[in-house]
Amino acid sequence: MSNTTAQATPSTSRDCEPCHGQPVLERIPTRPAEVGEGLIIHRALPNRQRRMVGAWCFLDHAGPIDFPDGRGLNVGPHPHIGLQTFTWMIEGEVLHRDSLGYEQVVRPGQVNLMTAGNGIAHAEHSIGTGGRLHAAQLWIALPDGKRHMAPAFQNYPDLPRVVSGGFGITVLAGTAFGQTSPVAVHSPLVGMDLATGQAASTIIAAEPAFEYAVLTLSGKAAVEGEVLDPGTLLYLGTGRRQIAVRSDGPADLLLIGGMPFEEEIVLWWNFVARSTAEIEAATRDWNGGASRFGDVAGDVGTRLVAPDVTGMHLKPQRR
Repeated sequence: MSNTTAQATPSTSRDCEPCHGQPVLERIPTRPAEVGEGLIIHRALPNRQRRMVGAWCFLDHAGPIDFPDGRGLNVGPHPHIGLQTFTWMIEGEVLHRDSLGYEQVVRPGQVNLMTAGNGIAHAEHSIGTGGRLHAAQLWIALPDGKRHMAPAFQNYPDLPRVVSGGFGITVLAGTAFGQTSPVAVHSPLVGMDLATGQAASTIIAAEPAFEYAVLTLSGKAAVEGEVLDPGTLLYLGTGRRQIAVRSDGPADLLLIGGMPFEEEIVLWWNFVARSTAEIEAATRDWNGGASRFGDVAGDVGTRLVAPDVTGMHLKPQRR
C-alpha cells in the first residue's frame, strides 16, 4: 500500500541499529494509516524502533476487511524511485496499472513486483462490486548499483510452496525449506508466508548474518515463545540459526529477513534516495509533470501530489 498522506515524515536507515550478531525479541506495535479512499491499514515499517529489516524498508498490512461497492483499495497515480514494491495478495483482487503500460490483476497467492529504478508511476484499485481484501505490501530498497536501473514490472502467479509441521509455507522471496522464489530481488533477503487452519509447529532454518522480523496477519501464534496477535511486529535481531513458530489454531504469519542493509538511505513519501537533493528533484519532477515518471494511461483515479519538501534538510547518518 503506497504512502498517500499529504504530509510525510522522513526517516533514514541510520536511525536504528541492527543487533549485529545478537538475537533479540523486540515487540513493535504497528500504527494505523489511511490509504486511498478511507482504507485503514496497519504500518509495521518504518517505525521509530526499526526503520528496516534487511533491505525491506516498508511494510503495510491491509485487512482482512470486507468492503462495499466503490471502496476497498483505490490509490491514484503516484511515483516511486529507488525501490521495488512487493505486493503479496492473500484475499481479494487488485488491479495494477503503471507508466510502462502494464495492467495486471494480482490474485490470491500471487506477488506483483514493480521495480521503480530511476522512476515509475502506478495506480492500484480493488476490482468488483465490493468484496474482501487481505494483503501485505512491502518495499525493498535497491542497492546503489541498481537504484538507477530502468523500471520494470513482473507478476508471479506460481510461488514455491511446502508443508512443514502443519504450516503451509509460501516462499515469497529468497530461499527457504530448500525452495527458491523466482521473484527477482537485488539484495540477500528472504520472505515467507506461513498459514495454518489448525494447530501447527515448525522450525525455520535461519541465516545467522540475517536480521529477521515476523508479523501475524491473522489469528494468533507464538514465535520463539512470544505470543503474537495481529498488530505487533516482532524483531528477532541477527545471530539466529533457527526460528521456532507455533500456533494452537488458525493463523497466518509473514516472516521477512535479510542481510542488514549497510548503505545510507533516506525514505520520504514514496521515494527512497540517498540525499535530500535527490528527493527534492524527484518531488519537483513529479509535481511538475516531467517525463521522468511517465503517465498511467487509462487510470481514472486522482493523481497524488507529493507533499511539500521545502525546508527538509535531512542527511543520512552512519549507524
